[in-house]
Amino acid sequence: MTKLLHLVAFAVVTFALVSHAAEVQVAVAANFTEAAKRIAADFEKDTGNTVKLSFGATGAFYAQISSGEPFDVLLAADDATPHRLVAENRAIAETDKTYAIGKLVLWSSDPAFVDANGAVLKSDKFKHLSVADPKLAPYGLAAQEALQHLGIFDSLKPKLVVAGNIAQAYQFVSTGNAELGFVALGQVQQPDGSKPHGSMWLVPDNLYSPIRQNLVVLSSTKERAAATAFANFLSSDKARMTIKAYGYAW
Repeated sequence: MTKLLHLVAFAVVTFALVSHAAEVQVAVAANFTEAAKRIAADFEKDTGNTVKLSFGATGAFYAQISSGEPFDVLLAADDATPHRLVAENRAIAETDKTYAIGKLVLWSSDPAFVDANGAVLKSDKFKHLSVADPKLAPYGLAAQEALQHLGIFDSLKPKLVVAGNIAQAYQFVSTGNAELGFVALGQVQQPDGSKPHGSMWLVPDNLYSPIRQNLVVLSSTKERAAATAFANFLSSDKARMTIKAYGYAW
């Protein structure tokens, strides 16, 4: 009888754990793809919840959320979009916080193409410069600001290859469709500390507005507890180690 009671108790506890496990739908700014994958895996391992990640441009996610797309959490590439969602009562105000501060780089898959000072931008060595759409992607806007500060935005307009998001901007360069492009440091930084593939120029911070990447839990979530737990996990020591490893600050 005692053994039977133990088995029943174990079954009840197991059922309770399973029934409380949740799937969290997370919209992730494309620049944060690799870091988000690692953080989500750690969260799943630690909590038993699952995370479904969708990657894209922050502006596009805003439009989807406004149209009722059932995301639980947004990891944006800026702070303006989460603020706007809070103001529109589409997001929970107390969850709006910065999870990473991004860095912009000029990158080429050719290890000898981009110099340490970005002087290649003023040369005739390239025909195509990849950038994310500044209307949709904060890193694209940062690239535009940098070019404007350098006084070469107008002259380079004919060479711009505009991508829908920062992941596509990276793809244009990695596939050779553009000789170089502006991407996020997090896309080329090697988390093990080894030298990044290709060549790059870390764009000085004073050439563009700070890229404060905020997250927010959406008001429409049906998994508020799990969504909030995931949002809070981004501030954990484990997650911050990953964020730092991919070249972000916080």
